[in-house]
Amino acid sequence: MNSPFLLKPVGKDYLWGGNRLNTDFGKGISMSPLAETWECSTHPDGISIVSSGVHKGELLSDVLRSHSEYIGSHPLGIGNLAGMPAGTLPILIKFIDAKEDLSIQVHPDDDYAKEHENGSLGKTEMWYVLDAAEDSKLIYGLREAVGREEMEKSLADGSVIKYVQKINVHKNDVFYIPAGTIHAIGRGALIAEIQENSNLTYRLYDYERTDKNGNKRQLHTEKALDVANLRSMSEPKQPLRVLRYRKGVASELLARCKYFLVERVLLNTSERAETVEFETGSNSFEVFLCIEGGGEIKDTLSFKKGDCIFAPADSGKMLFAGTAQLLKVMC
Repeated sequence: MNSPFLLKPVGKDYLWGGNRLNTDFGKGISMSPLAETWECSTHPDGISIVSSGVHKGELLSDVLRSHSEYIGSHPLGIGNLAGMPAGTLPILIKFIDAKEDLSIQVHPDDDYAKEHENGSLGKTEMWYVLDAAEDSKLIYGLREAVGREEMEKSLADGSVIKYVQKINVHKNDVFYIPAGTIHAIGRGALIAEIQENSNLTYRLYDYERTDKNGNKRQLHTEKALDVANLRSMSEPKQPLRVLRYRKGVASELLARCKYFLVERVLLNTSERAETVEFETGSNSFEVFLCIEGGGEIKDTLSFKKGDCIFAPADSGKMLFAGTAQLLKVMC
């Protein structure tokens, strides 16, 4: 049997970030701002490091290259594990702290990325809102259909804001963002993001901001307009979420698509000397991201808020104990 292990993330200091990933999640990363932490990543732009168990100190990609059985023998009918390069996961998991508005952006789908970005994956993603300021909003699609030429003009003169759809954001909200959706996280939102294993972002508009050297960030107008959905989109509705209970735990489905399945798990064994069993077979790995509280996997590891646990395929029965909320991600 394989054993689950903890991961150490890679930080990103994008100009719109804050400090909450250090203050609230104890990341201990010496970046200011600390905009993102890539919690479970084999992407070359930021590879997670194993921080417990027999592989402690090794890059996750190196471990998976040497132990392909950790990824799984075949997909569970969700993410496509077949055809991925050795040592590469099909997903990437992040924490995002938006102290300021992110750029208005869009991501390509797999077909466009494969043709125009050297065979890369596209980027469909899901956001789970960990916290939000009272006035936090996000941009999700367009309020009305816009032609390409008109959109290009609005980007040049800064009037694009009149076309985008702004949505109020609240703690525990869930948003599914298919590739091609124009979007942006707004200031004051703290997000857990589950996405395809891709770092392709096409910026449409960045509020004329400059970096610490006085330079504007690059825009990608042509590619962005190639892939953007310029039709009007209805306001996203929160999915129907039904808690399922068993002794010591409740869970709910947050999102399921062809790339990933995400559940929220509410673990509560603190009042009794009991454990909750989770089991991985040989099909696929699983990832547990602790977003509140803490606990342990008996005889294996302890975890706390902010920790990310990688459970290799064929980890068998894992006995969880504690009081915690976790996002469970499967492919």
